[in-house]
Amino acid sequence: MKKILFGLIASLALSVMPAGAEELKEISFGIIATDSSSSLKKNWEAFLGDMEKSVGVKIKPFFSTDYAGVIEAMRFNKVQVAYYGNKSAMEAVDRSEGEIFAKVIGVDGSEGYNSLLITHKDSAYKTVDDLVKHSKEINFGIGDPNSTSGFLVPGYYVFAKNNINPKTDFKSIRGASHGANFMAAANKQVDVATFNTADYEKMEQTQPALVKEIRIIWKSPLIAADPFVWRKDLSAGLKAKIKGFMIGYGKGANAAEEKEKIRLLPAGGFAAANDNQLIPIRQLALFSARIKLESDEHMDAAEKKTKLADIDHKLDALNQKLAQLK
Repeated sequence: MKKILFGLIASLALSVMPAGAEELKEISFGIIATDSSSSLKKNWEAFLGDMEKSVGVKIKPFFSTDYAGVIEAMRFNKVQVAYYGNKSAMEAVDRSEGEIFAKVIGVDGSEGYNSLLITHKDSAYKTVDDLVKHSKEINFGIGDPNSTSGFLVPGYYVFAKNNINPKTDFKSIRGASHGANFMAAANKQVDVATFNTADYEKMEQTQPALVKEIRIIWKSPLIAADPFVWRKDLSAGLKAKIKGFMIGYGKGANAAEEKEKIRLLPAGGFAAANDNQLIPIRQLALFSARIKLESDEHMDAAEKKTKLADIDHKLDALNQKLAQLK
């Protein structure tokens, strides 16, 4: 009787266990294709191979040419773990059952990076002031709408603060990946483009001749390092294995070998993180939305007032949360 009762209890427990909490046989690891998929596969395969051995579950890379592809794949549980920028991580946390658990540490030990505006070294545009004054003459290369460094950060610090509407104030604007924008600037196909220091470091290693053709005309305040996100419904045991592997990577007996494997990501290691690192990103998104709303001359005054009050309420809540964390 005890055996029967135990079996019934065990069966009931399994029947009510959330599907995502079951031990998976395979994990899809999402990676944004800011470079060619073949290059990314080469850069990531050694690290993901070590993860597979450590975690004991097959790790399958999932490359997407845009941020939305990985976000949606995580939403529908086609991807269980992913490497995002902060803006896309915010979307994954809000819409795809995501949760930040780690972040990258730079090759130089830094835990952050910067957004950049770049031009060809021979360009007449040398400052943001030049960009503002001559915007109608400029062919601009912008990043994916879900990119932190390619869209959100320059959208606030460069466009919103200088009353630039990127859709109408440039001669032309084209959206592309970080790598494509870099190549376009280096080859004079665009006059100015968004980029970032993490990918710039990678280009210094892989495309040193082209880096010499580039001039940086603007550098943003520090952005929190790119995060890793898993689906909340992964089992606790699997989460512990994944996080333990990542936090310890590049720090043990094989530190030098492991750091060499992740050098071209680029990364020098990984640190623990959580959703709180998104607070400044949320503030930037709200600030940008507020500035855009304030400049809307066609919206009903009462509606605008209500929407501005809602944004201010959200900003106050974020400010209070940030103060509590300090």
